[in-house]
Amino acid sequence: MNLDAHIRQLSDHTKIICGLLRGMSAAQAAWKPGPADWSALEVINHLADEEREDFRSHLQTILAGPAAPWAPIDPQGWVTQRDYNRRDLAESLARFLDERRQSLAWLPELADADWDAAYSRPWGVITAGDMLAAWVAHDLLHIRQLVALRWHYLVAAVAPRQVHYAGEW
Repeated sequence: MNLDAHIRQLSDHTKIICGLLRGMSAAQAAWKPGPADWSALEVINHLADEEREDFRSHLQTILAGPAAPWAPIDPQGWVTQRDYNRRDLAESLARFLDERRQSLAWLPELADADWDAAYSRPWGVITAGDMLAAWVAHDLLHIRQLVALRWHYLVAAVAPRQVHYAGEW
């Protein structure tokens, strides 16, 4: 397990996420390509809550041992329950950045962690190393989602102009 590499990736992802949200208007941040899709506001608020209530918390739980309680989460439900799409983008981004700073300050303390420490869940066993790798991968999934949102927003905004010359999406 290369903890330093994972920490660097999480740090780099933070900069990418900030860049993808930079310059978005309130309308663009709340815009969705379709009713079942998430907006950029929903993505960044999801990332903030996942940072605090899922990845950091559950990694701590795994490392604490099998008797530690696993905090329940509902990432899909939180989108509507917590009304993510009505929030302010700057405040939402600041909340994510605060949570990520806490994570990036805490993770180096795990240099001697047992990355094979396992925790059994109804859906299977997850190790501390699995959780850290999934955390990095989770960022990438949402970076891809933010890129797609910017693409689809541009296509809708420039209509009837076409972007085919740019290449295939």
